[in-house]
Parts: sequence; C-alpha cells; structure tokens
Amino acid sequence: MSRLGPCLSPRPLLRGHWAAPRGLRRVSVAASLRWAPAGSSTASVAGMEELLSRSVPPLPPYETKEKAPPPAELRSAEFVRYYRALEAGPPRAELLTRLARDFGVDHGRVAEFSAKVLQAREQQRELGALLQAEDRLRYYLNPQYRGLFQHLGRLEGGLRFLVELRGDLMEGLATKAVDGPHVKEMNGVLKNMLSEWFSTGFLNLERVTWQSSCEVLQKISDSEAVHPVRNWVDMKRRVGSYRRCYFFSHCAIPGEPLIVLHVALTSDISSSIQAIVKEVPPLETEDTDKITTAIFYSISLTQQGLQGVELGTYLIKRVVKELQKELPQIKAFSSLSPIPGFTKWLVGLLSSQTKELERNELFTESEWQEISEITGDSTTEMLKKLLNNNEWVRSEKLVEVLHSPFMRLCAWYLYGEKHRGYALNPVANFHLQNGSVMWRINWMADTSPRGIAASCGMMVNYRYFLEDTASNSAAYLGTKQIKASEQVLSLVSQFQQNSKL
Repeated sequence: MSRLGPCLSPRPLLRGHWAAPRGLRRVSVAASLRWAPAGSSTASVAGMEELLSRSVPPLPPYETKEKAPPPAELRSAEFVRYYRALEAGPPRAELLTRLARDFGVDHGRVAEFSAKVLQAREQQRELGALLQAEDRLRYYLNPQYRGLFQHLGRLEGGLRFLVELRGDLMEGLATKAVDGPHVKEMNGVLKNMLSEWFSTGFLNLERVTWQSSCEVLQKISDSEAVHPVRNWVDMKRRVGSYRRCYFFSHCAIPGEPLIVLHVALTSDISSSIQAIVKEVPPLETEDTDKITTAIFYSISLTQQGLQGVELGTYLIKRVVKELQKELPQIKAFSSLSPIPGFTKWLVGLLSSQTKELERNELFTESEWQEISEITGDSTTEMLKKLLNNNEWVRSEKLVEVLHSPFMRLCAWYLYGEKHRGYALNPVANFHLQNGSVMWRINWMADTSPRGIAASCGMMVNYRYFLEDTASNSAAYLGTKQIKASEQVLSLVSQFQQNSKL
C-alpha cells in the first residue's frame, strides 16, 4: 500500500515513475523478435549483435546525408522491446557496452578529414573550402549510435525510454557494471542530446495543490529526496497554506514530474527545517500581509537519467517569476539547504589525525579539553564513534561545546574545500552557479536522524539577491569566486586561526 494511503496507491512502475509508453504497444514487432534475450549466453550475444546491426542506422556518406531515408520505425521500436525484455544488471550492461564500443565514431574517417582540414589551412585555400572540410570533419565526429538515439527520440514514448536507458547507464557507471572510455563517451553524448530535448522551451511549469490528482500527489511524495513525506497530513501541509510546490513536465510527457521544488512562504529567512515540515494542521487561509520571504527548502530530481541536465536552475528562475506575479510583496528569496557530506568529511579529518599519533589540529586546546572531560576519552576515536552513531546529540554539554568548532569547520567545508576550483559540496556548487550568496550557516537546523548523520544538524541559507545573481554566477563560473556573507567569512577566518588541515 502507498505511504499516503489506499487512494494514492502508485501505478505499476517501469523505472522511476514511468510506465511503458502506450505508443509502442501499437507497433507490432513480435514477429521480428526471433531470439529470446534471456536465453543462453551464446544466443544472447548473437541476438544482441543481430539486433544492434539492424537497429543502429549506418552513418550515410557526407554527400548523401540529406537524402538518406530514415530507418523504419519498426527497427527503433524493436530495439526498445528487446532492451526492456532484458533483465536489469549484466544483460543490459552487456548491450550498452557493445553499443558504445562497436557503434561509435569511425576513427579512420576522423583522422582522414582532420588531415584534410590541416591541409586546407596549410595551403591557405579559400575560406569556403576550409569551412567545407571542417563541416565534413564535424559530421564524421558523430558516433553511429547517435543516429539510433535520434530515431528513438522521435518515437511516441521514445523520450521516456532514453531517460530510462541513461538511468541504467548512470547506475552501471556508478557500480562499475559498465566502464571504459567508450561507455563514458556515450553517456556524455546522450546527456547532451537530452539537454537539448529538455531545454526550457519544451518544459511546462505546473503547481501542485491538494486538488491535484492522486497520481501526481503520489509521485511528488515518492520523489521527495531531501525531507521524506511521512503521511497524508504531511503531504497536505506541503501543498497547502503558506506553501507552494511546483514541478517541470515535458510537452511530450505531460503531467509527469521531472524535477520538483518545494517553497515555504514566511515572514523571515528560516533557520530551521523543523518549523517548515513539522506535522501541524494546515491553515485554511493565508494572510498575504505576513508573507515577505520565499524559502526554497527542497528540490528533487525524479529521474536518474536526467542527472547533469540543467533543470534545477531554470525551475528556480521560473518559480521566482511565478511568485513575483502572485505575491509581489515578496522581497527575499533564499534556500534552506542541507549540507550532505559534511559529517563524512569531518570523520575523515579525525581519522587522518588518528593516524598521525593523535595530533589535534581541528580544535583549540581548551575545546579539546572540554570534549575529553565530557566523553571521558582524550582520543579522537571516541568523537568519531559518537559522530558515526549520532550519540553526541544526546549530551547537551557536548552539543554546546561542539557548537563553535563545528560551525567554523562547516564554514570551511562549504567555502574552502574545492573540487577543480569550485565548491566541493554539490548543493553549494549548484546554488553558487545560480548566482546566490552563501548567506548563513544555521546550528541545529535539522535535528532529524538524517540531518544529524549527514551534517551534524547544520543547514545553510543561500540567498538570491535577484539584481546580483547574474554577476555572482559569472564571477563564480569565471573566476571561481564565492560570494559569502560576513557571518560565513567570519567563521572561515576563525577556522584559519584555530584549526589546521
């Protein structure tokens, strides 16, 4: 039974929330499927090779590229049916590996036309000849499987299938079930194609209310990855008074949430998630005079296959415009964001100190003395244990003593820890790319077991000053400069004075 009750029981799921597209059922391809995907290993390999050779259209010669007839829709539909008949895991991984390896770029042609481009430059031939040589090279840089993806995208339900397929690809890469440069390249090609197909012009913004369909409410509940929905009352609260919930759907997949944003309408910038998601009876009417601030407290992607496709940034921008039209008195826009990875990072630092003969470089001498007195242990192993099992929050004294050092450590984690020059924390990187300001770190902002385990209960506000978001985003993306408030910078300074890495 559904977590929300019998009326909201989920429909059968193919992957994520998507059932098999209806359009493909009208294409009869049973007669053409002369092998059984779940059969013997030899038969499966032969079946895959035969399927791929028939389904993946060859790259036509450059001279006839505009005249080449499209492959029969039956072939593309056949690929979909065959793939879905395979069991998840090794069988699908094998098919994806063969597709990436055997139907990629023709490296011989690429080398040939690269040489012709260089030759045209060296001979200083006329511009038209050089541009044509470059166009030929660009054409042959297209992998053969790209043609298959293009044709699948034109099928009714084909876009759903491609998102499903990339979800399998992402999962396979994460678990090493599929690996290698060919597979990684195919993943990148498909991501870029999905980025074009899911660009803002094809997306519809939809608001969720308690009057929305049971199916949509169930999907919103199931997709909530940040603060899980507990029950019907909780769901009703999140789409009721002083709350807004929006999602993007695609014009080819109407009514299907792709990414979901939850907003709280408040009178100030929230410092605690409990005040937002606590289970209380929903208010019947809103007093708009009390609303001056919009808090983005949860954004969740519903499909793994759309990871890396820029949807969140556009959703926030569209929702800001929507709120400005509905409630023009709102002046402050901010997130209340989790800090995933902080506790893991901190435990890693403590582990490295343990290996270095109990050197304490994260806490001041007085802080460490107080921690040792409360825990009855002067080693970092005890603190690591307390962090790993969340037991430290049971001691009010320990919570008080750790407040100051954990705040400055968190500030450094968000502001100072980098990956290729950008913020290491993925949530920070997302909001900073959008042009927000790292505005305030909040102590004990998420006291749920999940919040304590992930970030020692801390959360952070990324504030959106609308007039500055474009310049802030450009500065971060261009020079990797993080815009931060005085509170954050002060905590960073305290870290630099009192802690060492």
